Amino acid sequence: MQKKIRKIVIVGGGTAGWMVAAALAKTLGTHHHDIVLIESEMIGTVGVGEATIPQIALYNSVVGLDEAEMMRETNATFKLGIEFRDWRKLDHSYFHPFGFYGVDMGGISFSHYWLRWKKAGGNLDYTKFNVETEAARDEKFLRTNDDNNIYMPSVNYAYQFDASLYAKYLRMISEKRGVRRIEGKIVDSAQNAESGFIESVKLENGQSVTGDFFIDCSGFRGLLIEQVYKAGYHDWSSMLPVNKAVAVPCAKNGPPLPYTRSTAREAGWQWRIPLQHRTGNGYVFSGEFISEDEATARLMNSLDGEPLADPKVLKFTTGVRKKSWIKNVVSVGLSNGFLEPLESTSIHLIQVAIAKILAMFPGDQIQTGLVDQYNEEMHWEYDHVKDFLIAHYHVTERDDTPFWNYVRTMEIPDELKRRLETFRNRGETLCHKSELFKEVSWFAVLYGQGLEPTGYHPVANSISEDDLKLRLAKIRSGIQDRLNGMPSHQEFIDRYCAANSLMSA
Repeated sequence: MQKKIRKIVIVGGGTAGWMVAAALAKTLGTHHHDIVLIESEMIGTVGVGEATIPQIALYNSVVGLDEAEMMRETNATFKLGIEFRDWRKLDHSYFHPFGFYGVDMGGISFSHYWLRWKKAGGNLDYTKFNVETEAARDEKFLRTNDDNNIYMPSVNYAYQFDASLYAKYLRMISEKRGVRRIEGKIVDSAQNAESGFIESVKLENGQSVTGDFFIDCSGFRGLLIEQVYKAGYHDWSSMLPVNKAVAVPCAKNGPPLPYTRSTAREAGWQWRIPLQHRTGNGYVFSGEFISEDEATARLMNSLDGEPLADPKVLKFTTGVRKKSWIKNVVSVGLSNGFLEPLESTSIHLIQVAIAKILAMFPGDQIQTGLVDQYNEEMHWEYDHVKDFLIAHYHVTERDDTPFWNYVRTMEIPDELKRRLETFRNRGETLCHKSELFKEVSWFAVLYGQGLEPTGYHPVANSISEDDLKLRLAKIRSGIQDRLNGMPSHQEFIDRYCAANSLMSA
């Protein structure tokens, strides 16, 4: 009923499609596999996500991208974390960094030692023990090498880039490696009468494109995974009620900051993402609590530069497909699900899907066991990111608008309840080792949102007070030494990866 997987058809381009194409061309190659990508210039891409998390460096490495070249081609800047404004309460801010706080000791995280110190009367600012937070505060950046000095922390970072240019760059790389692009709009598909496997897709111009394995990157429409196979959808909008976004770029205003900013608004939140050539802005909101016109006006009135385009509205339903892989179709990106870009996870979830596809890639036949495993693992990935996002809304002191009253008091998943209770009692959330967001991220967000632990892990009592003071001093000294050697973010970009258009200007 099945034939060997030789021809792979990627349905849809954009960031997801070209990330898949570049990865397959590099890992599987185009000598033994025919890789085809179908996209239509008549169909626009969402393209509102422009911020990433550090794991993207692994994808870029696997695909073989040169970092400096990639940044020049995409007008990218560096990202040390996310600043959250007005989330806990109005006129309050905190920073979710990409790196660690201090140095883990005795098999537990540094935060427990800081909590012990604070409980004993210490008044140290925990953010002073994180180099990314300090560098972001000073608008500095430096790529570092691991020098094996635990008190001289490495700088962990990601990128802020133009997602449409990133897709364009990956397309160039993919086509050089033998990926064939077909221009056209898919209007139909043909299935094997006995197996139900898709055998071909039909384009608007009448052309038929056959394939053995199809990867659905068609966006919210889910041309194959939903329109053909009726995969179903887990709707999470009751716990993540924002369902629209209005986005607009504006002229840059000063040197780009090495971090993304998320500012809580009356019915959602607003992003600010600084690139080399412009600033990306958007208001993610719930249509139940504010109208599109009001949200658009709120966004346009808060820009810190001249708008460079008309605002674009995107509508979505937060959730994930009940099945991501059915027969010979796998959905990737928006065709598989959507979680708001609050923690810049959209591109990462594409990357996760690609990694799992490669790990479970079928040989002579598609095995049901691998399909089931893939579906379970992808749902698990989305589910854990979902809980982390919900925590941002639920743990808050804000009660100044109907939206914030709703999210603060709404029913939340039992697993998240357990995590919050554990954190409240002893400052940890017992993360699974495979989870994207580890203890350090949960600490940054939960403590930043106002949930202060009453206790800490008992191992933190294993060292003397004098020894603890000495170690804290060494950590602070190492971070300061690192900061002293860092240039400004703008200076580093100018020296390392200034965009060609800006260099010529």
